[in-house]
Amino acid sequence: MKVFVIGAGGNVGRLIVEHLTNEGDQVTAGAHRQEQVNSFREQNVKAEVFDLLKQPEEMAKQLRGYDAIVFSAGSGGKTGDDMTMLVDLDGAVKSMQAAKIAGVKRFIMISAIFAEDRTKWVTIKPYYAAKFYADEWLRHRTTLNYTILEPGALTFDDETGKVATDDLEKGGSISRADVAAAVAASLHDDSSIGKVIPLISGETPIATAIKQAK
Repeated sequence: MKVFVIGAGGNVGRLIVEHLTNEGDQVTAGAHRQEQVNSFREQNVKAEVFDLLKQPEEMAKQLRGYDAIVFSAGSGGKTGDDMTMLVDLDGAVKSMQAAKIAGVKRFIMISAIFAEDRTKWVTIKPYYAAKFYADEWLRHRTTLNYTILEPGALTFDDETGKVATDDLEKGGSISRADVAAAVAASLHDDSSIGKVIPLISGETPIATAIKQAK
């Protein structure tokens, strides 16, 4: 499968690129900065700068010919709320619009656990608002074959290959490596299309959890 990863320069994005490459997919790493692109190229990974502040028509030129898009971009904790809105929300929506223009139907979104439940936005509320509305746009304003993954608090722990996807009222954490594995599993399992899947560490093998998620 030919996959374009938006936000490949981030901690999760890099692991997604690694996972998909190891599984034999043809991956392009779309990163925010040239030095990130150079780093990927040094590892023989195809990479290019992808600017989420551009218009969808410009973004679409880079997405033509791909089978799927993974959106793992975020403005990060060092920017203000304005960039959270421009990247995590508007950048995500423009990526969806660009996908339509480019004729790419498959779209994997990395969101956040409880993004759909305003009563649980205890901290970083602008971030959760951005995720809420981006997810809403993907579900109700596009015809893309989407999967939305909602990981809990992200850790740098090793990959376990196991997650939980239900009975998550109290939330939880998950390693970035397991999130990347869940992206790969979702991308290669059409039963994940149209699903919103919360993810925390658990005891169910990832491929099984993705398939069984409601």
